Amino acid sequence: MSRVAATGNTGATRGPDAAGAWLELSVEADVEAVEAISEILGRVAPGGTSVEPGFELTDEGLGARIDPARPATVRAYVPARDHTVVERAVAATTEALGHLQAFGLRPIGELRTRRVDETDWAEAWKAHFPVLRVGRRLLVRPTWRRHRRGPGDVVLALDPGMAFGTGLHPTTRLCLAAIDTLADRGVLAGARVLDVGCGSGILAIAAVRLGAARALGVDTDPIAVEATEANARRNRLARRIRARPGSVPSGESPFDIVLANLIAGVLVPLAPALRDELLPGGILLASGIFVDREDEVRAAFEGAGLRVAERSSEGDWVALQAVRPA
Repeated sequence: MSRVAATGNTGATRGPDAAGAWLELSVEADVEAVEAISEILGRVAPGGTSVEPGFELTDEGLGARIDPARPATVRAYVPARDHTVVERAVAATTEALGHLQAFGLRPIGELRTRRVDETDWAEAWKAHFPVLRVGRRLLVRPTWRRHRRGPGDVVLALDPGMAFGTGLHPTTRLCLAAIDTLADRGVLAGARVLDVGCGSGILAIAAVRLGAARALGVDTDPIAVEATEANARRNRLARRIRARPGSVPSGESPFDIVLANLIAGVLVPLAPALRDELLPGGILLASGIFVDREDEVRAAFEGAGLRVAERSSEGDWVALQAVRPA
């Protein structure tokens, strides 16, 4: 995919139709620099940032496999209706990236820009989501992609819309791989599952597809609740997966499995409430933990009476499995 390198001339955003356009800011960088770059782009982008990990195409271009050796791409979008605001955003981002590049810690590319018209917006972002294999048998297939199912494949048809959770981010992949492992052990068979911060519903869908009886998704964002319900219908699981606004405590009877792909700053204060959602012997699968905060999350879980039993990692991200003792 071609991109236009930023040269400081953003005049392409001028014109009578600028109110219906966005300027895409993107930076390619080593995966360990992604968090710092996301923070920089997030300063100027009202809608936050997205991360596309480096991947190689497989299955004649119909699928993809994550390649940690390839650079990731961080993207953000700035409304192009105000030329002055756009110029300031590009200048501020370029300056901040320059300071980061000066440290020379990780390879960081130059800022690139691309205009996206409002009429193309609904389709433009879809180009960044390939069919993705996670774990031994899970396949995340965006609904607009075609894929030939192989023997043993468990396909999750997904349209994330504006909700988080496509399978591309390491935190989601860690959760999916762990769910796959739990299924291999027979832990998921007939289980009741709570997905805290359900996003697109991808984790709840994976759990039910791999043997769980039912799943409840809760999220403080109503868009995520809508996305989870819609994706449950796409996967013909509407009767087994439900979603509603909220967090923990859920007000439900305790669950066999609790999924919490959040961040350390949320997991730590929620540790006692997450414990209370579990049956004795139940498992908490927590992800979204940056490695620098792993000890803090472990301490919070253990302080709440949970026993951390397993750990998995990808790059700087960690997932923990914790058990509520019987």
